[in-house]
Amino acid sequence: MSFLLKKFVSFWLMPVPLCLALLGLSWALAGAESRRRLCRRLSAAGFILLLLFSNKVVSKWLVSPLESRFAPIPELQPGEALPPRLAACRYVVVLGGGHTDMPGLSAGAKLSSAALPRLVEGVRLARALPGSELIVSGPAVGANPSHATILAQAAEVMGIPGSRIRQITKARDTEDEARAVREIAGGEPVALVTSAWHMPRAAALFRGAGVSFVPCPAGFTARFNADFRWDDLTWDVESLERSTVAVHEGLGYAWEALRGKTR
Repeated sequence: MSFLLKKFVSFWLMPVPLCLALLGLSWALAGAESRRRLCRRLSAAGFILLLLFSNKVVSKWLVSPLESRFAPIPELQPGEALPPRLAACRYVVVLGGGHTDMPGLSAGAKLSSAALPRLVEGVRLARALPGSELIVSGPAVGANPSHATILAQAAEVMGIPGSRIRQITKARDTEDEARAVREIAGGEPVALVTSAWHMPRAAALFRGAGVSFVPCPAGFTARFNADFRWDDLTWDVESLERSTVAVHEGLGYAWEALRGKTR
């Protein structure tokens, strides 16, 4: 029940549902003379929030503190020694990021904009660590193949043998994934791969579950140009998505902290 409640509440606090709810409520109250001032305030709040959340500068400002917490794993040159902590990892863990079940698409084409860069990074690290296992995670929706299965299929196409891939198919969220990885890896160190904006919360939950890990963030979204461009001040859907993940992760981290799941 708590899982469903968390999903329901967090949905209505996301930028698009929140702004639409404010605008819809203002229109619903528009006919009441005594509530005209409240109507105008709700309408203004919905419009201003939508304007801010969809702005490139604002969205990057929101997500940058999350993505700057952990440095990415640098380019690994053939023949060069790996960073010692990474070299000690026996497992490369790719957290689930979602996919579509649309028929006719290849496994890679089914992956979401969050899942694909996670898997690409996981495969890169698995190749650099030939003795490691690749752990992919994600449950199924209905009778469809699990997200872990789709990730595994895409990883095989990218050159990772199926014998090196292990699937976690029952974990519903990051907390479940942390517990599942702990059961598999025990005290062995793992290379933890997830989106850069998700890494702070994932790291806190994995640390709380007692997993030894090396953070390997992927899919950075707050990428700034070296020089100023007027286009950087404009609005687009990508910025709205960037603001959404920033708000989602901020709320998620606060919720886990209140429950004492982070440390």
